[in-house]
Amino acid sequence: MFGFLNVNKPSGITSHKVISILRKLTGIKQIGHAGTLDPLASGVLPIAIGKASKLIDYLEEDKAYQVGMYLGRVSDTYDTEGKVEETGERKVTLEEIEVILPKFRGETKQVPPAFSAVHYNGKRLYELARSGNIPDDIPSRDIVIYKNELISFDYKNQILKLDIECSKGTYIRTIVNDIGQELGCGAVMFELIRTKSSGMFLKDALILSDNISIEDIKSALFNPLGVLKMQTYEINEYEYNKLLNGNKFKNRKNVKGDILLTQNNKVMSLAVADSEVIQPKKVLL
Repeated sequence: MFGFLNVNKPSGITSHKVISILRKLTGIKQIGHAGTLDPLASGVLPIAIGKASKLIDYLEEDKAYQVGMYLGRVSDTYDTEGKVEETGERKVTLEEIEVILPKFRGETKQVPPAFSAVHYNGKRLYELARSGNIPDDIPSRDIVIYKNELISFDYKNQILKLDIECSKGTYIRTIVNDIGQELGCGAVMFELIRTKSSGMFLKDALILSDNISIEDIKSALFNPLGVLKMQTYEINEYEYNKLLNGNKFKNRKNVKGDILLTQNNKVMSLAVADSEVIQPKKVLL
């Protein structure tokens, strides 16, 4: 089996558990995923099966989410999985929310949450946080929030839901916490649904039901060319034979940089091209 799967990860399990389920169903060990989702989160989890796992790093990086948060609460993990505390009786208004939302759009810097898998001096941040040694100098990272729009606001229960599109590496939990700080009341995430990732959409995602079969997986498997935004180069028989041995060959077309070598609409290899030659990088045969 070779190709990508668009899986709807249910809330309550890890992204690695999804891989374990698929390995058991397919008997294939070479399976990977892009864009880890926390156990609390659900939605689009791009999966690569077989040698398609070598293509994961070339998927699109932008993502979209629907996030639900409770206002008036704080948490050490920025979500309801951690230690949650009430902050007070004050209720935020819709007008206040509409005023601050534009502050959370565009290019900005973000400090990852302490309970995250980001590396810090050779250790995962969550390992340090669990031992009570949270660093006070966690490096910030550049992110882009392309969209941050109101879905709904329940004034009585202080529940806010937003539609967010952002760049790779953005922590939605941190955005929630920062919104709470900006409003002066605190906020914790209770729901996160990824609606888009790597050119895949939630409406098309495969649901991991208890009775899912190998046939369901095979029918949902699709050609990586459907989502990889890269130049392609259709090889001839001479070039195919060169490729079998990982040898470079003359560049017959005006392509440069990282490209996909194809034959009959199938990805055969990743390669790098200059004006003279094409050199295979990762052969998928």
